[in-house]
Amino acid sequence: MGMLSTLKNIADGIAAQFGPDCEVVIHDLKTNEPEHSIIYIVNGYITNRKVGDGPSKVVFDAIRNQGKDELIQNRSGYLMKTSDGKILKCSTTYIHDDAGTLHYIFGINFDITKLTLIETALKPMVTPVNTTEKPREITRSVSDLLDHLIEESVALVGKPVPLMNKEDKVTAIQFLNDSGAFLITKSGDKVANYFGISKYTLYSYIDVNKSNT
Repeated sequence: MGMLSTLKNIADGIAAQFGPDCEVVIHDLKTNEPEHSIIYIVNGYITNRKVGDGPSKVVFDAIRNQGKDELIQNRSGYLMKTSDGKILKCSTTYIHDDAGTLHYIFGINFDITKLTLIETALKPMVTPVNTTEKPREITRSVSDLLDHLIEESVALVGKPVPLMNKEDKVTAIQFLNDSGAFLITKSGDKVANYFGISKYTLYSYIDVNKSNT
């Protein structure tokens, strides 16, 4: 199977994988008529092109810069716009023959117009009012909730429990108290064990702010 046949098979496979919004085009730079460089195209209605049509600016630049490999580099994920307003996410690959001469250009142009409209519509719905707040996991039980609150208290202090001093533990436990952790049944036992303190010490840490007022 020749190179062109292989490229055509790849083009068909990509277009089938990504559906009718994906155009795949092959340009032949060795044709005797460079103004008719398109020799194969799938879903050409996306850019309103067909076999025998001429090169885009990307292809024209490649024709103009043949022999200057430093000016001809594969490109992926760049945006283009059609004359009728479609927004395309494009990738361009330059194919050389066995002699190292630039022969084909393989282009993928994916119409993301509808996706950008969906993104615009969804953005207000998924953007939190407080953009600095991280998404929090939805817990399945109060036990899970307590575990997450304990993890948050440790993250707040910024060091593992074995390295915490009294002030660190007071900070963590005050956070748990303010978060309502001790409204959970038997949470005191779990928190005291986690931080390696007695329940008496736990309650004294909870009351630290009260005793200082």
